Amino acid sequence: MHRASSVSTDTSTLPAVFMRGGTSRGLVIQATDLPADAQTRDAMLLRAMGSPDSFGRQLNGMGSGSSSTSKVCVVAPSQRKDADVDYTFLQVRIDVARVESRGNCGNMVAAVAAFAVDEGWVSTEGERARVRIYNTNTGRLIHARVPLRNGAREVAGDCVIPGVSGTGAAIALDFLDPGGAITGALLPTGKCLDNAEDGTPMSCVDAGNACVFVRDVAVGLRGDAHPDVIAADRPLMARLLALRAEAAVRMGIAADRTQAEAERMIPYLVVVSPPTTATTLDGSTLHADAMDGSVRVIASGQPHRAVPLTVALCTAVAAALPDTVVADGMRPQQAGQLRLGMPSGVLTVHADVRHDAVRGRRVVSGGFERTARWLMRGLVNAG
Repeated sequence: MHRASSVSTDTSTLPAVFMRGGTSRGLVIQATDLPADAQTRDAMLLRAMGSPDSFGRQLNGMGSGSSSTSKVCVVAPSQRKDADVDYTFLQVRIDVARVESRGNCGNMVAAVAAFAVDEGWVSTEGERARVRIYNTNTGRLIHARVPLRNGAREVAGDCVIPGVSGTGAAIALDFLDPGGAITGALLPTGKCLDNAEDGTPMSCVDAGNACVFVRDVAVGLRGDAHPDVIAADRPLMARLLALRAEAAVRMGIAADRTQAEAERMIPYLVVVSPPTTATTLDGSTLHADAMDGSVRVIASGQPHRAVPLTVALCTAVAAALPDTVVADGMRPQQAGQLRLGMPSGVLTVHADVRHDAVRGRRVVSGGFERTARWLMRGLVNAG
């Protein structure tokens, strides 16, 4: 496979591949094509994505006005013995000139794995390519299994991703040892259950990504709520964002609430509900018996239209921990799998949580299946 493009002599353009991974979308750019200086790099990426945009639409760039479509993956062949690819995730804010790098995007891992196979960075012998990905944001490894046909990546398949039209070949993702990926501790506050200053019960868990979980009844949010309805309820959003900011300080992610409100990527706030019949974004009916629980996620200050993969992983881990908000609000997992209802449908995620005599509770791994598709290869205008 050829590179995204030959390197341009125009310093205002960047060779890139525009890709969808799971329910996210963004630019995949090789590290060697970006400026070494982080400030210069971020300025170019903001221009490429069309941020900041006071209208919230990013019409002047590759973004499209949602946190799940304003992402950049910086990749390079890894020098580590246990990895094939180094992957740095960057969340480009829509409303302000900020590029955040403290968390990971699980959906875009599928795109990174597909990119590595297309670029010839891994062996393409047999039926599946193994891609070992080192996420520099969290210092964790992710193993991907990418289907092949005749020595190239298989694109066609029958895997359906809720929130994505059509089908594709399933890419299996396994996140290894994801506990404490952001804060260094599976339970950053030391407890499965805390009470916010306003009395709201909440659970702060860090597995794959840092999340704070609250129950639907505690914040007055129905489990079948449409993301647009949530966004339009300003008092509710203010309360959810305030709880998220408080949790950020308690988890040691932010020094104070001002910093927490400025850096909105982590922790994610997750509202947990029991199985709830709801209408999905495509107008179909999602029945309560098809899920073990329902979630509504606040990501980068917006209600998410699906669920970030690392948040789904963290939810499955929290469901396996006694006394958490998640364990209290959802059906018990079956064979380590949890079916999460969300605005776009149902996502099944597995988590292997064990009790270690030395380390206490330990998350061995967690995973799911995703699809990926490259949309465009060429030069992106970053000037």
